[in-house]
Amino acid sequence: MKEINLNNTVFQLIQEYPELKPVLVDLGFTPLQDDRMLQTVGRMMPLNKGARQVGLSQEDLVQSLTQHGFEVKE
Repeated sequence: MKEINLNNTVFQLIQEYPELKPVLVDLGFTPLQDDRMLQTVGRMMPLNKGARQVGLSQEDLVQSLTQHGFEVKE
């Protein structure tokens, strides 16, 4: 199973698991469609903080990631 740490940056996680990007976009991380945003903001933004900024609860984030085959470590 693919492990996700919510404290890692969005950029780190997508580099490790490219298949995560469309999952996050579907969850509301629409700025990630622009590679420049991923390269800039994504390098500084932990996944848990990004989820809060797009109005996604941590519970919903974890549930969706689990459904897509990821194991969430907090």
